[in-house]
Amino acid sequence: MLNRRRFLLATLALVSTSAAHAASTFPFIPDHYTFSQKQVQEAVARKFPLQRTASQIFDVVLSNPVVGMAPDRNRVTVHVDARFATPFMPNSVSGAFTMSTQLAYDPQTLSVVLVSPTVDNSQFNGDAAQYNQQIANVGAALAAQLLERYAIYTVKPEELQFAGVSYEPGTITVLTNGIRVQIVEK
Repeated sequence: MLNRRRFLLATLALVSTSAAHAASTFPFIPDHYTFSQKQVQEAVARKFPLQRTASQIFDVVLSNPVVGMAPDRNRVTVHVDARFATPFMPNSVSGAFTMSTQLAYDPQTLSVVLVSPTVDNSQFNGDAAQYNQQIANVGAALAAQLLERYAIYTVKPEELQFAGVSYEPGTITVLTNGIRVQIVEK
């Protein structure tokens, strides 16, 4: 009987020590979230292929987006294939755009969104070379329509609450292989 009592007391002491240690460690609230370039690629790819008429004279098809990271500029890049057709050219032309965009947090949708997209580079060959500036202008307008405020990551509400304290995304940093979003107390 005495041995059984000692065993129960020892077991209770061990369990209460383990529980106290676990309560001080869990749940763990991270100070940031990181999502990968692959996750951004998958989010952006959902927008493509895209077919639009721009400036009422250009039929544009954008496809095959490839997401890149530009940590030196804290921007995300998106390279897309483009095909333009217009009554002013006998044949459609193909080429590519490279766009870049900043990132911001939208508190209404709890999302990390693309903002201020710009066309950094356009490459068109053949008959289109003489229209490169016009095509770049159309591409810039289309990029702004297409990517402005587009959500690439949505935070779950439960990820922003713990023990009655509210958190929100802070600084967003583009890394070489993903994006890091700092989590700060509101």
